[in-house]
Amino acid sequence: MIRKLKSGEYRLYSKKTNPKTGKRRNLGTFKTRTAAEKHERDVQYFKRH
Repeated sequence: MIRKLKSGEYRLYSKKTNPKTGKRRNLGTFKTRTAAEKHERDVQYFKRH
């Protein structure tokens, strides 16, 4: 899940919530949305390999 921050950057969050905090885990902050989407694909790849 990618959200745009007030600073204009994009942050990648996990789909599941962290049971300890009840919030989503931050999986990285990126300057462009395309960079965030690329990282999201990389994360999905490593989850299955």
